[in-house]
Amino acid sequence: MSIVFLPLLAVLLGAGPGDDGRWQAGPYSFSDELGGFRILAVSGTGSRSDPVLLQQELYTASAVVLVIRTTGEVPRYAYDERAGAGYLFMKIDTLNASNLPWVEFEFELQELRGVSSVYGDGLSFDQRNVGSEHVGSNAFAVHDRKLEPYDRLLFKSGTVNAGHSVTFQLLITDLTPKPVFYLVQDPRIPAS
Repeated sequence: MSIVFLPLLAVLLGAGPGDDGRWQAGPYSFSDELGGFRILAVSGTGSRSDPVLLQQELYTASAVVLVIRTTGEVPRYAYDERAGAGYLFMKIDTLNASNLPWVEFEFELQELRGVSSVYGDGLSFDQRNVGSEHVGSNAFAVHDRKLEPYDRLLFKSGTVNAGHSVTFQLLITDLTPKPVFYLVQDPRIPAS
């Protein structure tokens, strides 16, 4: 295979992570640097018509943290169809590689790692639009939004067995953007 053909093949098959391990999509990068899971692919721009599609494997039934960084300009308080306008539309395809079934799955946004997001930080799961049609899952029938004093989404009324995948649809709004924020992903196993 020629050296010229290899970069073209990478473009056609989709880009992988950069040298720093970060996956670029629109004005954001995504990283599994804190461990417990592995990103397999990322595509899209983050807009309504072209959401970020993140494919990952979770190896644990404990919480893992996806690190999201802004790498392009993210204007404040301006909604339009372009990605990076404080609205990040996402679809997250997750393979349960933990060897345990999941009966719930929670997402939590954090502007500071380990500290719950608060109303004034501008980061939320589309808090201003309580009936958002941009939140859902193909394996969990119900989701519960807890918006204060933190920003959490709990998906329930379903099961994802070991070796099976689940897709989540999220809308993250960040109206006062910071260069980095965190998406805590916490699969729940049955109580014994």
